[in-house]
Amino acid sequence: MHLLTPAQLKYQLPLSPEIASFIEEGQKRVQKIYDRHDQRTLLIVGPCSIHNVEEGLLFGQKLKKLADEVSEKCMLVMRSSVEKPRTSGGWKGLVHDPHLNDASDLSHGLFQARSFFLELAKIGQPIAMEFLTPMLAPYFEDLITWGWIGARTSSSQIHRLLASDLPMPVGFKNSVDGNVAAAIHGVHVAKHPQTYAQIDEEGKLIAKKSKGNPYAHVILRGSNEETNFDSESVQSTLSQLRQLELTPRVIIDCSHGNARGHYFQQKEVFQNVLGQIEEGNQQILGMMIESHLEAASQKLTPLLSELQPGVSITDPCLDFASMEELVHLAYDSSSMVMSST
Repeated sequence: MHLLTPAQLKYQLPLSPEIASFIEEGQKRVQKIYDRHDQRTLLIVGPCSIHNVEEGLLFGQKLKKLADEVSEKCMLVMRSSVEKPRTSGGWKGLVHDPHLNDASDLSHGLFQARSFFLELAKIGQPIAMEFLTPMLAPYFEDLITWGWIGARTSSSQIHRLLASDLPMPVGFKNSVDGNVAAAIHGVHVAKHPQTYAQIDEEGKLIAKKSKGNPYAHVILRGSNEETNFDSESVQSTLSQLRQLELTPRVIIDCSHGNARGHYFQQKEVFQNVLGQIEEGNQQILGMMIESHLEAASQKLTPLLSELQPGVSITDPCLDFASMEELVHLAYDSSSMVMSST
């Protein structure tokens, strides 16, 4: 089955000049936060994965309202992953299985994912996604404000090379076993110009030359065995970055290993990291939270009518109300100052 080329999909679902300007401005805002020219805290919040577009848009609308309320001190970007890395099996994400029936309708998945991103952009909600399949990046990268390379792919050479060419700031997560060096080395590679194989807008394989991504950084997400959000772990990572003459910047993922597999412990992690920022650690750019309309998770069932509305079918998430409390906690933090204009 032949897929549409990136150019063909973008022709069907084009970027207006207004949306293109909005995306570029969002990327610049994150760059300013990275450079510490903007003292806002970057908060990447949203579902573990998008499996229901209507529910995703509802989350986005609620998040946009919240983002406007706290914009003076926080920048909210919505987690909007449309692919999911799988260790041994399971649902692979909206792009690969949009009908939730294992039919592998990638054509519809690509169309639905780009449509979803466009709708979020139209309401003014910045978007974050994991770049999992490098060849799919040209279909979406023009709509993304902040991206990340996941724990299972931070050591992958092709993902590091891809990150060197992406137009937005990109974070590298430490590996599932807790190897932070893998993420640091990913940052090092991504910051430099590279040449690698990639498809172009017409779907042809080309030798792509990148300029390097000066805004690559590390994401600490814990491991299967231990957490790494504490001050000692953060300082160790910052020290390793300095030793390689890399800009010391980190984001803390409050979920995954840092939450020890318990989604509600994201609150504890968030509060701890917020305390570190309050104590003066300006190298922490912000935090990631897995949150959906409702709490916890559910198993994907063949009877789609039995799925609970607003509940994740991948990792368990905080409910929107609990996430909102954390965002307001960050907003009310005494150490956070007015953002730059």
